[in-house]
Amino acid sequence: MGQGLTCKKPKVAIIGAGPAGCMCGITISKDCDVNFFEMAKPLKTLLATGGGRCNLAHAEYDFKELAKYYPRGEKFLYSIFSRFSTQDTLDFFEKIGIRTYAQSDGRIFPVSNSALEIREKMLAQLKNARFIKEKVIDVKKIDEHFYITTENNKYLFDIVVIATGTHLGLQFLKKLPHKVHELKPSLCGLVTKNDFSTLKGVVLNDIIIKYNKIVLEGDMLFTDNGVSGPIIFKLSSINSRVGYPYEIKIKFIPNKIDLEKLLKLNNNRTLKNALSNVLPKSFVKYILNFLKIDETLKINCTTNNTRELLLKSLNSFSVTVISARKGGETVFSGGISLSEIGSNLESKLVENLYFCGEILDIDGFCGGFNLQNCWSTGYLAGCSILETMYGHGFARYKDFS
Repeated sequence: MGQGLTCKKPKVAIIGAGPAGCMCGITISKDCDVNFFEMAKPLKTLLATGGGRCNLAHAEYDFKELAKYYPRGEKFLYSIFSRFSTQDTLDFFEKIGIRTYAQSDGRIFPVSNSALEIREKMLAQLKNARFIKEKVIDVKKIDEHFYITTENNKYLFDIVVIATGTHLGLQFLKKLPHKVHELKPSLCGLVTKNDFSTLKGVVLNDIIIKYNKIVLEGDMLFTDNGVSGPIIFKLSSINSRVGYPYEIKIKFIPNKIDLEKLLKLNNNRTLKNALSNVLPKSFVKYILNFLKIDETLKINCTTNNTRELLLKSLNSFSVTVISARKGGETVFSGGISLSEIGSNLESKLVENLYFCGEILDIDGFCGGFNLQNCWSTGYLAGCSILETMYGHGFARYKDFS
């Protein structure tokens, strides 16, 4: 697909001025007439990432290892990340004047710790682009051209890039021949049948969650109606397409702590005091009350049955998940089926139609992975457009100065 175009500067419509769309626009801005359709401020969604600091990438430089952080899209991303990697991302930001650093957990941020700086530097690269604040309601291809209809006007383009992310209504996508996987919350808190409301705000570190063959380790936060925190975001991402309800097992005691040894060493103390050395007091009170064990009971007075019940509950506590927590979603699974998209991000069904970013059926864990998807697919969609223009393959168009 992608026959060479005869015009010097083809008219390109990019629907969505988020991270992926803007990355695509920057890549082609010197060689194309770039027009963005965006109702919100360009790159507005970038401002909230990383708590305003913008966690723009993750320090994983092996493209196959990097792709493992995406529950959906891993194999598709092998080719994408092999051509525009984490290092390429850092090089790009360096070229537009943004220095970066990596935290010990691998998350990469700008030295300024400012998402606003990244927004401003990226938009400076798009000074020749046109931003149209109109809602797209239809995209139709007739012969060699695309006709875009908004609520106000109709426009004609040579090439269309859809980079809307997954937060919009996307009704116009239903008129395209592409299969769209249903959007479902990912990277979100979970609502549980278990009543943890008395523990709201309590954090447990280094817990272990098991679901079928999946084993996860990390930190968890109790909420008013369930659980949240890094390990729960990861679980919700992996299980985004699992039907509710489902059951998980939680090991509240970190692996580094030998609970039986702890109890023996504190034989003369109460269960509440001994357990409070390794768990928050409020959680210890909750679990003892849940098991109907007297808080003042000394360890040396407990029966074998009581100890076994306590050990079992702390090592394998059953929790029933009944839904995703509403309102806090930042990422959704679902989007355009990857089976209908080429490795150059062009549609296999409609020539000169491209997709990039989170509108694709790709989603990753927390830690900069979803933005990496945007940078890489946005850049390569732009390269593919330039390949269509000049016909000389995926050259590295990196003169962003």
